[in-house]
Amino acid sequence: MGIEIERKFLVTAELWRSLAIHVTHIAQGYLSTTPERTVRVRRAGTQAWLTIKGKASGAHRREYEYPIPVDEAMELLTALCIQPIIEKDRYRVPWGDLCWEIDEFKGESAGLILAEIELPRADYPLSVPPWIGAEVTNDHRYSNAYLAEHPYRCWGSQCQQ
Repeated sequence: MGIEIERKFLVTAELWRSLAIHVTHIAQGYLSTTPERTVRVRRAGTQAWLTIKGKASGAHRREYEYPIPVDEAMELLTALCIQPIIEKDRYRVPWGDLCWEIDEFKGESAGLILAEIELPRADYPLSVPPWIGAEVTNDHRYSNAYLAEHPYRCWGSQCQQ
């Protein structure tokens, strides 16, 4: 069993862009988005994974991830996953002894930029960069599973899906 310790924040400034060292386009979809478990299919470049995550307890949750063939991932994304598919560019930004992942959402959730940091342990001292805003770790609306069913462009409107 794997345990993920991850915190999530809004991004408030563009300063991170000049520090980014890598970008990957990600397409991901969900087979299950229940609070007890999410089942995700993700394609990033020439690789793909099936990921199962348990219910979050603060910044902790169980996570299991398995590589799958890209062609099967594409079939799952188009035929079985909740629509719309999450599209985003992921940037890696080193800061101190950790590396932040910045997700710039595209498509139905364009305009949303989130920063995530995976910690080696829950009590790890975190140095927060100046381009980081409010923490949204415990706000379910900022989970990708929620965004799959409630795209960011529809927040605050009567958007029909």
